[in-house]
Amino acid sequence: MPKTKEDRIKTVMGGGGHVVILGAGASIASTFRNGELYGKKLPSMDNFIEILGLEDLISNLPENLIAKNFETLYSNLHKDNPKSDLIKEIEFRISEYFGDMQLPNEPTIYDYLVLSLRGKDLIATFHWDPFLYQAWIRNREFTNDLPRLSFLHGNVAIGYSAEDKRCGPAGMYMRKDGGYFEPTKLLYPIEQKNYTDDEFINTEWDRLKYWLNSDSTKLVTIFGYGAPKSDLEAVQLLNESWGTGEKRNMEQFEIIDIRDEETVRESWDNFIHSHHYDYSNNFFESSLADNPRRTSESYFQHILPMTPDEAFSASNPVNSELKTLEELWDWHRPLIEAEKEYENKNK
Repeated sequence: MPKTKEDRIKTVMGGGGHVVILGAGASIASTFRNGELYGKKLPSMDNFIEILGLEDLISNLPENLIAKNFETLYSNLHKDNPKSDLIKEIEFRISEYFGDMQLPNEPTIYDYLVLSLRGKDLIATFHWDPFLYQAWIRNREFTNDLPRLSFLHGNVAIGYSAEDKRCGPAGMYMRKDGGYFEPTKLLYPIEQKNYTDDEFINTEWDRLKYWLNSDSTKLVTIFGYGAPKSDLEAVQLLNESWGTGEKRNMEQFEIIDIRDEETVRESWDNFIHSHHYDYSNNFFESSLADNPRRTSESYFQHILPMTPDEAFSASNPVNSELKTLEELWDWHRPLIEAEKEYENKNK
């Protein structure tokens, strides 16, 4: 007899790892239903200049430098003079704009996301905004078993203590006698970012590479990350860590993107073995929302079933219409309780 939703909730395994890699598209998607607390908009590279109000800084630039797309503009400016006062002012305004952003009080996709995974999983983000970290912090009130995080291009909410080799809230102290969390360096859209130059950034990449290279990692989800031309170095590092599609012939690759399937499939072709991938243009149609906190269990039972019952087991899709964090936590409570029972049995 096929397993039910209740079976899915009760089925907890210790193995398997899920890596989720986020781009700017994920942060933008996270605020579609419930926007930033004070009405600030999250920009894409195409409307970045307008939303951050940078027109006054670039209005008198020569034609060979100016561009409507921020990625192109910044790259042009950096090639012309990487230490110019103009670049410093642009970077200052970016840090100020993103640094003041706050999640709304209502649940966002990032709240759903951090609750959909566990401590054996990893979320790595390329974006600078503080939303992922804020969601992670506020959902720790409900459970400590949340995924690890990596900030691959730095983050306005995160600081790093070189003295203690630890990260924490930017501008705060780790202890009374020191351990200041210096705001992390933000990496901007240029072709050669040199990820190993900065100690914090290098550590964040090492964490992601370890997770991707691990044989226990069976699932990778790319959410809102288009692998732009300025990130060729990043894509190469991801490819080297994950390996070829032939090497990963049993793992599952997933893409959440508003672009058409053919386009995104082509972008990530080197990572995918044959038909072992899933595509959706909506978080709530992904594996993360279809079987929250049980993505690995679902993978083993659906992709590598031990019995016919497992192969046809039901999913447990999350309710996408929850209005408060308390409602979101109540929905996830049976999953957390089943995990605690599993831990107690396997101590």
